[in-house]
Amino acid sequence: MRNPQPKEWLASELSQHYIADYKAFNFVDGEGVRNSLYVSGCPFACEGCFNVAAQNFHYGKTYTQELEEQIIKDTAHDYVQGVTLLGGEPFLNTQVCLQLIDRLHAEFGDTKDIWSWSGYTFEELLLDSEDKLEMLSKIDILVDGRFDINKKNLMLQFRGSSNQRIIDVKQSLAKGEVVIWERLNDSDKAFEQVKRDKLI
Repeated sequence: MRNPQPKEWLASELSQHYIADYKAFNFVDGEGVRNSLYVSGCPFACEGCFNVAAQNFHYGKTYTQELEEQIIKDTAHDYVQGVTLLGGEPFLNTQVCLQLIDRLHAEFGDTKDIWSWSGYTFEELLLDSEDKLEMLSKIDILVDGRFDINKKNLMLQFRGSSNQRIIDVKQSLAKGEVVIWERLNDSDKAFEQVKRDKLI
């Protein structure tokens, strides 16, 4: 696992505009039915990474207008709640991600939400480059932090290790402090509640 200094890694220097995968209509990359874009390239190199191939900035294929049109078409369905950006490291592929985010906002306004996973923490992004800050300000939910295999927990909701957080970005930016997503419901907490209820 690597810990970059602010502005040490820049999308303008690293991104090749490659996409590792696109998965439409899935239920695992955030709340509701989602369309997920996996960008290529991630220098964090976390031990136990679930998508090692996508660490390579040249993995997969280039982002195209045709793919963007498909994402917009898929997202237009009423039952699709939103789009998820992951990878790879979305905040080191801001050229691609911001293009799609702006298109989503132009097409759907606030009717579709945008989630993103990142190896960066929320606090690190606040101290980094302008493109990262712009992207952060335009998404709804951030799942932040490096995957830490020593803190791996399969009972956690939408994340792999206990140091990672599901953050309501708009509320966090407004309040100047991290606000955890209000619908957080980790399985281990739910299990503990069931045990308590049975004892009452």
